[in-house]
Amino acid sequence: MAFIPSTSELIDATKLLLEGQIMQGMKVADLGCGTTGHFVFPAAEMVGKDGLVYAVDIQKGALEAIESRKRLEGINNVETVWSDIERYKATRIPDGTLDLVLLINNLFLAQKKDELARETVRLMAPGGRLIIADWKVTQAPFGPPAKNRVPADTAKKIFTAAGLTLTGEFEAGKYHYGLVFQKNA
Repeated sequence: MAFIPSTSELIDATKLLLEGQIMQGMKVADLGCGTTGHFVFPAAEMVGKDGLVYAVDIQKGALEAIESRKRLEGINNVETVWSDIERYKATRIPDGTLDLVLLINNLFLAQKKDELARETVRLMAPGGRLIIADWKVTQAPFGPPAKNRVPADTAKKIFTAAGLTLTGEFEAGKYHYGLVFQKNA
């Protein structure tokens, strides 16, 4: 059986958040946050008590896990939001309010990538940033099949067509590319 690395071994949450220029007081959303809150909880610490992190997922079980950890650790600046991020205006976060949006390992799952981009842009504040980290199109002993992965160039086209400007690229990990976009002010 092949060794499957943990999320923290695949992508360093702190490094990724710093690529997004996260700061105290920001409003951040992790779209498709999953059950562990791998990016949610480090973001909550980095934005501090005056900031807010939305943990968004379509799976209620994932949100229940986030809520449980929130209670256990006494974290007050994380809010869970149940949503289909591929439906425009489905996410119950006010328009134009997010300083930083994370879309990590979700692009390959999306059936309606253009709608996902449109919903993401709707949520972003003017000048807000989006970090995308997704699987490189390579064969690996784990992760989604290579045919399901979205090349970085395709991600760039989808999100620039939605109105964002690509401002940077980085290595998100051995198996992941990273892209930074900004919404024009």
